[in-house]
Amino acid sequence: MSEAKSYVPIFETSFLNCTTAGRRAKCLCLVGVMVAIDYLAVLGAVWTAYFFRSSIASYFFSDLPVNFDIDAVLVYFVIPLAYLLFMQFDRLYTRRLLFWQQVEKLFKVSLYAMVFVLVVTYLSGSAKEISRIFMIMVWLDSFVFLVISKWLAQKVLKLTGVWQIPVVLIGAGKTAELLVNAFDNDSGLGYQVVGVVEDNVRSSGLKNYPVFGTFDEAEEAVKRTGVKDVLIAAPGLCREELSRLVYRLHPFVDNITFVPDLFGIPLGDMELDTLFNEKAVLLRIRNNLAQEYNRFFKQAFDLCLSVIGVVALSPVMLVIAALIFISDRGPVIFAHRRIGEDGKEFLCYKFRSMVIDAEKVLDDYLDKNPATRAEWERDFKLKDDPRITKIGAVLRKTSLDELPQLVNIIKGEMSLVGPRPIVASEVRRYSEYIADYYLVRPGITGMWQVSGRNDIDYRERVKLDSWYVRNWSLGLDIALLFKTVGVVLKRKGAY
Repeated sequence: MSEAKSYVPIFETSFLNCTTAGRRAKCLCLVGVMVAIDYLAVLGAVWTAYFFRSSIASYFFSDLPVNFDIDAVLVYFVIPLAYLLFMQFDRLYTRRLLFWQQVEKLFKVSLYAMVFVLVVTYLSGSAKEISRIFMIMVWLDSFVFLVISKWLAQKVLKLTGVWQIPVVLIGAGKTAELLVNAFDNDSGLGYQVVGVVEDNVRSSGLKNYPVFGTFDEAEEAVKRTGVKDVLIAAPGLCREELSRLVYRLHPFVDNITFVPDLFGIPLGDMELDTLFNEKAVLLRIRNNLAQEYNRFFKQAFDLCLSVIGVVALSPVMLVIAALIFISDRGPVIFAHRRIGEDGKEFLCYKFRSMVIDAEKVLDDYLDKNPATRAEWERDFKLKDDPRITKIGAVLRKTSLDELPQLVNIIKGEMSLVGPRPIVASEVRRYSEYIADYYLVRPGITGMWQVSGRNDIDYRERVKLDSWYVRNWSLGLDIALLFKTVGVVLKRKGAY
């Protein structure tokens, strides 16, 4: 199941919409736990930044004083409180979101909180006494610490059963299957499906869940379970049927979440307005990549991280280059023509992972293996590629062969996150989706890489690229970078 398919448009669920005393107490306890974890995460970020500034930074910059004072009020009160207030302001404690949406929110919170702290220190007259390197490191560390701590906390709470919200799923079609898959793979929402209401479950992939009744018996089924959260996953229902179902269930539950029939529509930055008198809803969809400042922020983000990456990873890259050269005395870097933004060609750099006469080896191999030729023409990939060297196999499994593409980013030809870079012969296979591909620079990682990589068929890759472009946000880029780390460590679909 692809990750893009699991990004189903659903309305958010309330964190604190609890009518009974027991449920309200549980919600408040969960909020208290999350606040405490966030406080400790920010505090850990502050002390990590202090260690970096006083030890590592002072080692590289001899003119920096080793010791500097930090006001305890700033460390234990002002900085953590700023983060907690902005998280509450962004309703991170009063609603549940998919984890990649939480990452986007946390990036904004970290930025706003640090600006707030800088303003406070300036107005208090203590700004001159605070190291700028320290403040920058607090900002970066706090974002990373908050993301990791929230992910770990939600995983642990999910394992203990405390985080879950029991829901009755109305509908058992393909949409319902996608939702269940999304809930299993993402700990953010914490939905736990306890059963389904459906007229025909036999033809679906949810046969293992108990059936509480049919659509006509929905109210009685929900009342019997005692579950206070219902999720309607039946986008095929007409407007009148959906309206009647919602009104029938409303008196017996706390929350009704439903999947609107919006598949294929860009949802990255959708806004909702309500016309009360007309009883209508307006959905506003913005093209984020059409905004010049968004494109600027994406490119600035790519450039900053790439420069840092080249500097930090240069020892690793030198070792890899030496191993490749020693193995067969051939060139270290392989430059291949790829299609980039606006259809322009560029040389995409990689560490060479194939034998020197790779094209001849491939042609001979395909001539001798017609079945393999069909695999090559279908996917432009081979699971058992005879061209791959021993070192190259390791590099591909760990994605280290793509490190030279950081130079492509610095040159303005690629991005950290974006569609998979394609060759000229693949353009025709994108058909109507090629216009989406041309809108952005191809990326080192992206939707395809975190959704199964080579285990996904070509048509699905194309749709993943299109989904990314139409739903782009800086937060989505950051979330995909975090997901890439997990995918690379698991090595799933890499060959």
